[in-house]
Amino acid sequence: MDAPTVPPMTEETGRRWHDMGGLKAGPLDATQHDFALWEKRVDALMVLCSAKGYFTVDGLRRALEDMGEDAFETMSYYERWVASINNNLLEAGVYTVEELGRRMQEVMARGKTYGEASGG
Repeated sequence: MDAPTVPPMTEETGRRWHDMGGLKAGPLDATQHDFALWEKRVDALMVLCSAKGYFTVDGLRRALEDMGEDAFETMSYYERWVASINNNLLEAGVYTVEELGRRMQEVMARGKTYGEASGG
């Protein structure tokens, strides 16, 4: 597996593209939102995999930061987490790309909705 390409720091700021700490971002919406079931499951998956020793918080963060600027522009927070968890599990040898592909095909064959998947 090739090492990921890490974007260089910019000469102007000394920061990588994802480092937004201290930059003006405009007003924040401090209201809470109700997490979707899949988001809760991603969070639980991260906690379980980390507890099993498959990766650390630092490993999760490294994979997030190495995704590239486009991922932060096009993917939601939990979509990036899923990608990072997957990358870490692949690196840890929990499963292979081929095994993941087969399982994804099995899941897609179940149907697009819960009703289709459960035969209802």
